[in-house]
Amino acid sequence: MVDYSKWKDIEVSDDEDDTHPNIDTASLFRWRHQARVERMEESKREKEQLEKQKSETEQKMRQIRNKLKESEQLDLSKLSVELSELERQEQEFKKKETELAKKDKLTPWNVDTISHEGFSKTVINKPVPRKNEELTDEEKDRKYRKFVKENEKLIKEFGMLQKFEDSKRFLSEHLHLACEETTNYLVLWCISLEIEEKNDLMEHVAHQTICMQYVLELAKQLDYDPRACVSSFFSRIQLADKQYIDSFEDELRAFKERVRERAKIRIEKAIQEQEEEDRKKRLGPGGLDPIEVLESLPEVLRKCFETQDVGMLQEVISTMPEEEARCHMKRCVDSGLWLPEGSKKQSERSEERRVGKECRSRWSPYH
Repeated sequence: MVDYSKWKDIEVSDDEDDTHPNIDTASLFRWRHQARVERMEESKREKEQLEKQKSETEQKMRQIRNKLKESEQLDLSKLSVELSELERQEQEFKKKETELAKKDKLTPWNVDTISHEGFSKTVINKPVPRKNEELTDEEKDRKYRKFVKENEKLIKEFGMLQKFEDSKRFLSEHLHLACEETTNYLVLWCISLEIEEKNDLMEHVAHQTICMQYVLELAKQLDYDPRACVSSFFSRIQLADKQYIDSFEDELRAFKERVRERAKIRIEKAIQEQEEEDRKKRLGPGGLDPIEVLESLPEVLRKCFETQDVGMLQEVISTMPEEEARCHMKRCVDSGLWLPEGSKKQSERSEERRVGKECRSRWSPYH
């Protein structure tokens, strides 16, 4: 049967009782608390003193008993008297222990004694440290291609998000996306979107790219695995002060500018490569570009090729110094502007090259 008698007399908190208006309530609470603490300290000292005396008595009794067993030459009567005295003291200590236990039982419970901690345990989850892999460029490329092949759909899904809370939830469900490979893919995706002139979508994906870069930067500063920093970053950015938000926005604007600049460079490079490819296709039998040769000819000679007037060409050549005429005609032959074998082949060229006319007889298809 449970004994509930102890609950009938509980000492309430020091500040719960009502006091008379003429009494300084704060002082009364302070004195009451001090008196309770002093009573508890006094009781604790009594118990400690009793335990100490009891321990000393028991130790002396063991020593005397050992002496009685080990030697028969000692004064046994004296040792017996001492042992009896110690046994008497032991009984007194037990009596005092009983009295203190009874006193404790009658003492009202208070906020410090009403319950005691059964056990205490602290568990600290240590973040996983960052992995510093030493990979060659070829190994990094293979790792990147494999990652993209397995996760491209998830990366694009993350790139289409906009709200911080949605991004946090998504990455928490796919923590393996918190890595350099995801950031690299998003950066390349932004450049491709800018080249395709999908500017609004590029800015949308750029926002997610900076979020991922911030997660990686936080992991680098703390020397943690990026997966352990996903929740920390998004919780911080949602509660951040204006300075932190402004820093994020500045980084986002700078990243968009870098994407536009990179896209512009790639477009110019692609145009140059296409022009170079077209130029190589135009090269004549001697390796010269017919357009470049045509534009470099004297105006009167250039007019002959443009009008395809053989008579005018012969007249102009006859009036020119022999060495100069031979030099110009050699360049025309090497570029294919003039076909000495008199080919009658026909060819078509685009209007953009400015030499797209069909020719017959001894005229090259490039003029």
